[in-house]
Formats: sequence, structure tokens, C-alpha cells
Amino acid sequence: MRPTLTGLLVCALALSGASALAHADPAPLPLVSLTTIPDGWSQRTDLRPVLQVFADGKAVHMPDAVSKDRKPETAPKQVTGKVAADVISAALEEINALAETDFGMPAGDNRGTQIIDLMPDDPTDEAHLVVYSPEASDGLNPEQKAARKRFTDLYKKLVDAFKS
Repeated sequence: MRPTLTGLLVCALALSGASALAHADPAPLPLVSLTTIPDGWSQRTDLRPVLQVFADGKAVHMPDAVSKDRKPETAPKQVTGKVAADVISAALEEINALAETDFGMPAGDNRGTQIIDLMPDDPTDEAHLVVYSPEASDGLNPEQKAARKRFTDLYKKLVDAFKS
């Protein structure tokens, strides 16, 4: 009887520990995430964001996330740091301003993709900006070219604002 009771006690403790882990708060999602998918990387499954910015300004930069020299089985280097609150605020305004923008689809083969994801606490306020073939402009009208420039400037501004 004693081994049975001990076994039941061990199971109860294990289950309550597992339950506590299952109910733990998940890691916070980044507020803004910047991702580049280089030309020719459509088959790679190891893509990671170049930069993740959290609501409190903390940030994780992965400078070699899109390096052709990084082997698929090697995780990208992660550098933690911050992005200034004023830069985040301006970026949020620009992301929301670009949320319904037509970035166009250039003529020719897909030559990579760049993505800016805004993921606030309220999912109805999410925005996902996607620019296909960011270096191409064949077949785009002037408004689409201007929108792509704004996107590129925003992407660069956020990456450049990262301080470790």
C-alpha cells in the first residue's frame, strides 16, 4: 500500500507542477518585428526576424539572420539592446499610415521579401506590411515607388535606432 500511496503522491506533485508550468505567462510578443527573406531563401526554414522591438523599448537584433554565410542549422547571433521611445512612437504612426498602402508587385521573378509586423496587445490593431522584391521597381507606378521608399526608410530607421 505504501508504494501505491508514494506513487500517487509523486504523480500528484508532478501533475500540479506541470499544471503550474502550463499556466505560466507566455513570453511577451514583440510589438514590432522586421523580417527580410532574401532572394533564393524560399526553401530555408531557419528564417528569423532581423529586429524585434518590444513595447518597453527592449529589442533583439539578429545581425546575421539573413547572412548567406550562416548555415541553416546555425541559429543567428542575438544582440539585446533598446530602441528609443520616440523612434518607436514615430514608427507606430508610420506603420499605421502605411497599413492600407499598395506597394505593388514588380515585374519579373520574386527577388526576396521584406516584412514589418505590428503586433500590439489588441489583435484588431495589428498591421502587416509586406514588400515583394524590395529592390525592384519594374512596372510600378510613382505612388507605389513612393510607398516602397517610405517602407524602406522606416525599416532602415528602426534597424539604425537599435542600440546595444
